Amino acid sequence: MDETISEAIGNDHKYIDGCYEKIKSASDVQEKTEWRNQLTWALARHAISEELTMYPAMEQHMGQEGVDLTNEDRAQHQAVKEDLNILQKMLPSDPNFDTLLEQLMKDLHNHIEHESNEDMPRLEKILRRDESEALARSFQRTKMITPTRSHPSAPNKPYFENVVALMIAPADKVIDLMRSFPEDSRL
Repeated sequence: MDETISEAIGNDHKYIDGCYEKIKSASDVQEKTEWRNQLTWALARHAISEELTMYPAMEQHMGQEGVDLTNEDRAQHQAVKEDLNILQKMLPSDPNFDTLLEQLMKDLHNHIEHESNEDMPRLEKILRRDESEALARSFQRTKMITPTRSHPSAPNKPYFENVVALMIAPADKVIDLMRSFPEDSRL
């Protein structure tokens, strides 16, 4: 049996938390930089994939309640994207790095709590298991083509977001070739 959308998103949240823990436990600036890059890569792809797959599904299946929830989610994502945009450019040796990292994770966990307590239970209640699994597959596939860095000024609603994401993603992927990442990004 495939994973549901709740499971796919929950697994991403755990991975992102693991990246944060690796940053906090890193023994030197290089290792911190690698895990900061990994966190950026995972979180940017995750956020945009949610906006392109899960949010439209919520709006379609839940009507005005879905629209209201996704508007709140997008506002929460914006705070995370703004924090991440600064963090992705900041050296871990910067005196403000740890403070900003903590703010990012606070904003992210606020969003995760909302998603876990509000969005996911309501959406899963409406979707059949096979629909949830199909949405999870779409979410995972979308992550392959999304930008890998935060772009808080980019649109955050389909179809503008789709077009901008497709235009930005190649540039991000080229930049990623010049960035250092952990040799083994498994947690």
